[in-house]
Amino acid sequence: MLSPESARRAEAMGYTNVKIFHDGMPAWKKGGLLILSQAASLKGLIEKDISHVLIDLRSAEEAKAGHIKGAVSIPAKELAGAKDRFPADKSAVIILYSENENADAFKTVREWGYKDTSVLYGGIGTWKKAGNQLVQGEPDTKIVYVYKPRPGEIAIEEFKTIAETATPGKLIVDVREEDEAMHGMLKGALNIPVGKIEEKMAQLPKDREILVHCVTGIRAEMAYDKLKAAGYKTRFLNAVIQIDKDGKYEITKK
Repeated sequence: MLSPESARRAEAMGYTNVKIFHDGMPAWKKGGLLILSQAASLKGLIEKDISHVLIDLRSAEEAKAGHIKGAVSIPAKELAGAKDRFPADKSAVIILYSENENADAFKTVREWGYKDTSVLYGGIGTWKKAGNQLVQGEPDTKIVYVYKPRPGEIAIEEFKTIAETATPGKLIVDVREEDEAMHGMLKGALNIPVGKIEEKMAQLPKDREILVHCVTGIRAEMAYDKLKAAGYKTRFLNAVIQIDKDGKYEITKK
């Protein structure tokens, strides 16, 4: 639903030839097609200490002269033989960068089964142009990956427990669009689309923890950020959740 909302905003700005890729990022990822990460997104991962693997594909000499904080140096010519150095967890976020957008490197890592692989848009030049700093000295050459929840993320099992019992002091808020929620909601949940969170925030109790979900966690995190900034005690579900018309659900890790 982010795409239709963005389309409506574009049309409100006067654009008349606006189209939506209906199947969205899940279908794009499934097809193994090239994905680009923005410098601002990578900066957010670094600053919030969110789990990811950052690979500098340039030569060892170039990486030593200046690399992005936390990057592991694996020159592009050595990448094909470095499969065993990558995490066993195939859900790990992998970001590759060099002087340009190396589609061949992306294809190599993506074919190893890492679905959340991307290439830094514009390469290291775009990173520097945005005013971001580089670290000088020998970069790491060994990948150490430990999954850490995103700030405000609730564990799947805890969310399930709350969804299945009348847990005192907790309120589940479904931030999907109304037409999505019509096809099924969790028992006891309140539907407030993410775009209306700010205008309807006053309806939410401040003496209860607000647990937010959508379909994939993207809109839920957006709502979480708004609620957190407004002083609410809140967490969000960072997982894929499917709910049928009877309220039965299935949650899977992304």
